[in-house]
Amino acid sequence: TGVQTCALPISAQAVSYLGGRIGAALAVSGPGVLNAVAAFANAWSNRWPLLLLGGSYEQSGHSMGFFQEADQLTSLRPFAKYAERVESIERLPIYIAEAVKKAMYGTPGPSYLDLPGDIITGRVDEDEVQWVPRVPDPRRILADPRDVEAAIAAMKTAEQPLIIIGKGVSASRAEQEMRAFVERTGLPFLAMPMAKGILPDDHSQAAAAARSFVLQNADMILLMGARLNWMLHFGLPPRLKAGVRVIQLDLNPEEIGVNVPTEVAMIGDAKATLGQMLDALDREPWTFPQDSEWLAQVRAEARTNQEAVEAMMQEESTPIGYYRALRSLAEAMPKDMILVAEGASTMDISRTVINNYLPRTRLDAGSFGSMGLGHGFAIGAAVETGKHIMCLQGDGAFGFAGTECEVAVRYNLPFTWVVFNN
Repeated sequence: TGVQTCALPISAQAVSYLGGRIGAALAVSGPGVLNAVAAFANAWSNRWPLLLLGGSYEQSGHSMGFFQEADQLTSLRPFAKYAERVESIERLPIYIAEAVKKAMYGTPGPSYLDLPGDIITGRVDEDEVQWVPRVPDPRRILADPRDVEAAIAAMKTAEQPLIIIGKGVSASRAEQEMRAFVERTGLPFLAMPMAKGILPDDHSQAAAAARSFVLQNADMILLMGARLNWMLHFGLPPRLKAGVRVIQLDLNPEEIGVNVPTEVAMIGDAKATLGQMLDALDREPWTFPQDSEWLAQVRAEARTNQEAVEAMMQEESTPIGYYRALRSLAEAMPKDMILVAEGASTMDISRTVINNYLPRTRLDAGSFGSMGLGHGFAIGAAVETGKHIMCLQGDGAFGFAGTECEVAVRYNLPFTWVVFNN
């Protein structure tokens, strides 16, 4: 298509995240594959399944100096769940199935297959091919019921609880269960950037406008499909309360207790485990006291901050400021539009001004803090969903691959590019 090599794996990640199975990307050999390493690592950091197929030099003469000969596997293996060089055409389906299985099962992530030139151009009789069945969708793993009961019991002892919703909930398609859990418990929630829209940003229990306050003062965090990494200040003081208690839900047991000890861990799929928690609340209904001082403080802090933001949104100074410009976009955007946001302040401030109302309607720098991915995300999202896309970028972010505008125009993709000259 003309899409840059680095943009292709990014587009495939959007296909994977928005479509729910796995996206695949092709890259040419040598510089092409190596140019895709950063994009490949973005899938590793975000825990998204991806299959990257890379052309490679011929098998017939290693170290002879073939065109674009390079050790591509070594560059990709640190970020790959599976990375291998295919040695025969007949066994290619086996490699593909294994790469897909590794990418999708357990903790999702990227796989890479190195395809030598003589494999790509070679031919074999079809009856010699070792066909394998389609890889089934991964099973949804239930948490240990004892852990679910312990989590519910611990939750009831908190005085200043907070639910933090991560994109793992969105990847699991658990938006209905998450909303039901939030509304039944009456707890305030904070959505991580790409979890915005799992519940509407204007929901009465949303605490985004009081983010700093709730993080600093919550005595218990229900960490749902999120990680206590740099995006949550590692769960440590002064940005979070010293000794904060953590109830954690994650598919990956290796994430339990990272940076802050976990009081109760539920290891399982978010959709399945939230279903278990809802079943427990069916048996013994419980709602956090809605007249509590904690909720009153959260609402008061949110109102104060919202008023400050509203004032900046109404500011008519020259040159135009971020908040005023973003207000115009927010007023014009339909609620089901997918927003791709990239570029430091442009991305960060847009989280405050532009609401998301539906799950998986925001794509941004993610856990890896990547730049240069907006173009690929927008193209992949447009192709996968058919929805109208807004690609919002600062001028630096746009400069990484602005020529992808030509690809979008050539294929008449339904999105609008907005570039802030900041």
